[in-house]
Amino acid sequence: MKMKGAKALIECLKKEGVEVIFGIPGGAVLPIFDYLYDDKDIRFILSRHEQGAGHMADGYARATGKVGVCIATSGPGATNLTTAIATAFMDSVPIVAITGQVMTTLVGNDAFQEADTTGITRPITKYNVLITKPEELIYEVKKAFYLAKAGRPGPVLIDIPVDIQRSEVDFKYPDKIDVRGYKPKYEGHPKQIQKAAEAISRSKRPIIYYGGGVIISGAYKELRELVRITEIPVTSTLMGLGAIEYDNPYYLGMLGMHGTVYSNRAIQNSDLIIAIGARFDDRVTGRLDKFAPHAKVIHIDIDPSSISKNVPVDIPIVGDCKNVLREINKLLKKKEYISLIPKKDRKEWWRRINEWKKEFPLKYKNDNKLRPQYIVERISELTKGEAIITTEVGQNQMWAAQFYKYKYPRQFLTSGGLGTMGYGLPSAIGAKVGRPEKVVIDIAGDGSIQMNIQELATATCNKIKVIVAVLNNSFLGMVRQWQELFFGKKYSAVWLQQRKKEYGECKKPEVDKRCGIVPDLVKIAESYGWEGIRVTRKDEVDSAIKKALSSKNSVLIDFWIEEEENVFPMVPAGRALDEMLCDLG
Repeated sequence: MKMKGAKALIECLKKEGVEVIFGIPGGAVLPIFDYLYDDKDIRFILSRHEQGAGHMADGYARATGKVGVCIATSGPGATNLTTAIATAFMDSVPIVAITGQVMTTLVGNDAFQEADTTGITRPITKYNVLITKPEELIYEVKKAFYLAKAGRPGPVLIDIPVDIQRSEVDFKYPDKIDVRGYKPKYEGHPKQIQKAAEAISRSKRPIIYYGGGVIISGAYKELRELVRITEIPVTSTLMGLGAIEYDNPYYLGMLGMHGTVYSNRAIQNSDLIIAIGARFDDRVTGRLDKFAPHAKVIHIDIDPSSISKNVPVDIPIVGDCKNVLREINKLLKKKEYISLIPKKDRKEWWRRINEWKKEFPLKYKNDNKLRPQYIVERISELTKGEAIITTEVGQNQMWAAQFYKYKYPRQFLTSGGLGTMGYGLPSAIGAKVGRPEKVVIDIAGDGSIQMNIQELATATCNKIKVIVAVLNNSFLGMVRQWQELFFGKKYSAVWLQQRKKEYGECKKPEVDKRCGIVPDLVKIAESYGWEGIRVTRKDEVDSAIKKALSSKNSVLIDFWIEEEENVFPMVPAGRALDEMLCDLG
């Protein structure tokens, strides 16, 4: 069947089951939008910035497990996508980004709105391609969706010149694709699996450390079974939150820079680390030469380049977490492995961990002041732990990780690897589109929310209800915390409000601490068609959250929290995991 390239692209997307695209039109993608106008099967959501569109596709992908799709025009449209693409790349999120390009005859001539999109995005995509011939288009779209999902997922970019979109192609969509040189290994080596099972059975002080790979592979049931069978303590990375339910008796919470003291001490004193779908990120390991000095390491990961990249591994297993864990669990249930367990040592191991839990609980000052930890706890309680939580980046992100009680995978969406401020709001919109039955809440900071605040309009115009809870401390909070702790409290370029001497006398002394507020987030929300609520007292928290949950409209709650509240525990840069700063309230 002969058809224009633009129409063929739309037909390819429908073959891949695409139901929604996020993006912004422009001159170099007009043929595509001409066909989208008449198509009834794909919903298009107009964002207000291409970065927002990319994060929406990312949030959609994380919440659903499907491939997210975004589109932008050439030049600045494509370059605006790069931060969102890099965010997805660092966190292994499957998105397909489609960009327009100038005519093939003009590529390389510095034409209007030309940019070397494939060159710019090569380091931050799993694969990218500039289509140079009409007959390449259909194959490359199929290849893009395959590569986005296969093995370790990631973003793929297709750059399509406008003349290719207008050219005629012979539409025949392949049923499957074989990419030469790319053969992900899904099954672990049997001998390595056997070695792992024996090491797990014999270890005296084991700990399970898992990351986002468990969620990506859908291995959370197998992980929970491993914990149940072995009764081994288990700790999570930021990206893994939700794979183990918060109230699992063997769960130690998150580890790393802002993890629990007892999870960090457990990993530092362990004799065996069972690492599953995690990459030993620097925020997890702290000082590498002092990381888990007595432990052997089992590392299960589908990406062979991640194994021994940061931490030497004793038993590497390349394969899909779900498949590998299933085989390990089968072995661990057998009597010959059960008989190897040093029960007395394991009992002593748990005794030490429980002492650390008792001595260093995760808590905060529970007084009459409006503290962010309390707000997150109330959001958790009033949503019954059922909401999808997205975050911006900084203190708000860490408080959301520490104090919301996650039950399920794909419930916590955050920019972990790149740490992208402005991620939370557009990600929440994408998550809500993908999971309309769920309550979706962005836990934000007053600095980060302004990075993509224009996407409030996207939610309003598309009738997508999300809630934004701004933990407003008038600062770029995490930077201010570092300046307080390590730079002599020299608050350089982090205060977000006008100072009194610049603003003059306050007309309302009762809100003097926020004299010169810029911007007024409640008014901003209302101007975008949202409902805005300001909370300045602890006794107003519950009513505000309940009102937001019951409202038919999107709601922004501006919580005026304590300005100099810090995130604790904390591992200072260059220190070992067990050298934590604590403020237990």
